[in-house]
Order: sequence, then structure tokens, then C-alpha cells
Amino acid sequence: MLVLKNARNVSGEKTDVFIDKGIIQDVRPSVGCKAAGNTSRFAAGGTSFFAGAREIDLEGKILMPGIIDLHTHMRDPGLTHKEDFYTGSRACAKGGISFFFDMPNTVPPTVTEAALKEKMQKARERSIVNCGFHFGASNEDNVEEIRNVIQSGAAVGTKVFLNESTGLMLIRDRELLKRVFKAGGLIFVHAENEMIDTAVELNARYGRGLYICHISSKREMEAVIKAKQNPELNNKNHPVYAEVTPHHLFLTENLRSESQRRDMLLRMKPELKSQSDADFLMQAVKDGFVDTIGTDHAPHTAEEKLSKLCFGIPGVETSLALMLTAVHRGLIDMNTIQKLMCENPAAIMNLSKKGKLLPGFDADIIAVDPHKEWTLTADDLESKCKWSPYEGWRFTGKNILTIVGGKIVYENGRFKIDG
Repeated sequence: MLVLKNARNVSGEKTDVFIDKGIIQDVRPSVGCKAAGNTSRFAAGGTSFFAGAREIDLEGKILMPGIIDLHTHMRDPGLTHKEDFYTGSRACAKGGISFFFDMPNTVPPTVTEAALKEKMQKARERSIVNCGFHFGASNEDNVEEIRNVIQSGAAVGTKVFLNESTGLMLIRDRELLKRVFKAGGLIFVHAENEMIDTAVELNARYGRGLYICHISSKREMEAVIKAKQNPELNNKNHPVYAEVTPHHLFLTENLRSESQRRDMLLRMKPELKSQSDADFLMQAVKDGFVDTIGTDHAPHTAEEKLSKLCFGIPGVETSLALMLTAVHRGLIDMNTIQKLMCENPAAIMNLSKKGKLLPGFDADIIAVDPHKEWTLTADDLESKCKWSPYEGWRFTGKNILTIVGGKIVYENGRFKIDG
């Protein structure tokens, strides 16, 4: 049993949270007293149900549901010199992410049931946080496998690449795309520029839901907003969801011109855009057109990045810190963070007991110090790639506690359990 006391929720209300058997048992206004007091609804005859529980006095820190990241590339299996489920999940826990979803472009790609089962087993053995998996659509036609894993619930979403990627993952055949959208459940799409319109049209005709990953520009966001505002294109039968990444909010293409090293490190798909694009994306966040913040965590070693063109950057350890710093600067508020990083991802993935601090919900919880000022260094990083585009950045706000299923996995800079 565990009691988190003297905290605040994202609305600033003083809050105590009572946890037992991996579930939030009670959430009530903090009165600054011991859990053994008889003010809890669990008290009976002057003795609390939580008598003897461990208490953590959070001294006004902010409690949130654990972050749910719907877009990561943990590189396991086949590319584990970059990242694996153990190191990636530690990075998640440190950054405040209690649940990540892994994309299918590993080695082998997750485009068969057998590959998915192998990946799931590896994650069960290694990850210290919750994890889920997206299945991959192949241009060699794996629609029957897609249908099977979606119907069985082994995967909820199917990743479709409509712009250039690697191997078997890019699909151009219209008839195949039609069948994939029919079979694939929620479609997570890599679609840039005009391909966003294609994805929206396919979803409206054949799909059951479209999640547009890593929107990077004003042009793309305007197309998504237009689709979201059209009830024929965006409705309960085939909704449209919009994701933006922290790097498209806080990094811009001009940073690449600072040095050859930066030019190599700051390459990704989609590429960084202008400051005006980043500003438009942030305004879309404020205006409610963005549904989630996904990291697109895609680690490569620094040696790989500097020796050849590699697309992708790490992000799970810094996503929450970046958003907390945005709160400090007055760009957004804490309620928006919780909505985009906790509540909406849970709702989109039908995780009915996650994403909120309510009795009966899973005890996946983080505590953040919104005033903590700190500078990121490579030595801080848990990710196996051991570099970040934000090294040297000054942040305001930091995760200090991560609880997964009622168990403390990270507290004040130290890991409490290992996978």
C-alpha cells in the first residue's frame, strides 16, 4: 500500500492519492495529516485501511497520470546496439512515460504474427514500464496477418508509410492501401504534404480511424485542421487524430546550419521546418486541434549519425521536460499537458483504466517538480544511444517519481526495480 500526500493536481488542487494492489483506491483533498487518520473513506472504527502504508510527502509537487507515448522506435529486435526494451523503458521511466507503443520498423519488421509475438515476448522480459505494439503494413501484402492481429487484440493499430521509408514498409498501390485501411483498425500513418489528403480520403472511404503521426509544418497542420472540421471526414466511425512531436515544436531547420555536426545530428523524417511552422504547430496545440504529443523516439548512436545520413533522434527522456518548460514560459498550461500526453492517448487506444487520476484507475502515476531548473548532459541519459539534441539546454520542470502498476520504478534519480 502506498499513499502520495500533500501533492497538487494539474489544476493546482491539493491532493492525496491512495494506492493498493496496483489500483488508485482513493483521491481526495489533502488535509496534511497522516494516512492513518480516519478522514479517508477507507477509515473504519478509527483505523484506516491504509494504516502502515508507505507515505511519500510530495510537498506540493504535481501529480499526473503517467505519460502514454503512442509513437516510439525502441529498435528491439535487430537494432539493439541503438536501443532495446530495457534501456528504452528506463529512459521512459526517467522521463515520466509509463506506457509506450513501439513501431514496426525493426529487424525483422513487425509485419507477421510471428514477428509480433517475438517482440511482445522480448518486451515482457525486458521493459520496466507498460508497452504496446503497432503492426506494420507491408507492400508485399500482409493484409490477412493484419486482420488476424487486429481481431485478436495483439495490436490495436497498423502503421502505414505513405512517404519514403525503408524496406517493405512504403506502400504506393491504391488497391492494397484500400484493403489495409479496411483491415487495419486504427491506422497510424506517416504522411507528409499532399499524402495527408490521401490518408484522410482513404480513412473516410475505408478506414475506422486515422492517426496522423509527427505533423511538421503549417501546410500539413492546415490540411489536418480542415479535415478535422469536416464531419464527413472526421466522425465517430472514422475519426482523425493529430500528433505533433516535441522536436517539431522546439527545434527548427536553422539549427542545422550552426555546424556540420548539428547538420548531421538533426536529420529526421519529417525534417525540421521553419520557426513559423513551429509557431503554427504550437498555436494548433493551444487551439485544441492537436490530440497527442508523441516523441517519435528514434535513437541512433552518435557515431552512426555523424558518419552517414541517419533519420531520427531520441526523445522519450526529454518530451515531458520540454513541455513543462513551455508551461514555465507561459506557452501552454498543465491541463493541456495532461490532456495531450495522458488522457487523449488513453482514450484513443481504448485504455479505459489509464490516463486519469481517479479511483478505480490503474496506478500509473508520475510526480513532477515544476520549478526544478536543470541542464541536460549526456551523463544524464538512460537511452543506449547516449546523446540528445537538447544537450546543454536549460529546462524548468522535471519528473521525480514514476509509478507503474502501483510499483515505484523511479524515484529522485534512482531506479527502484529492473526488468
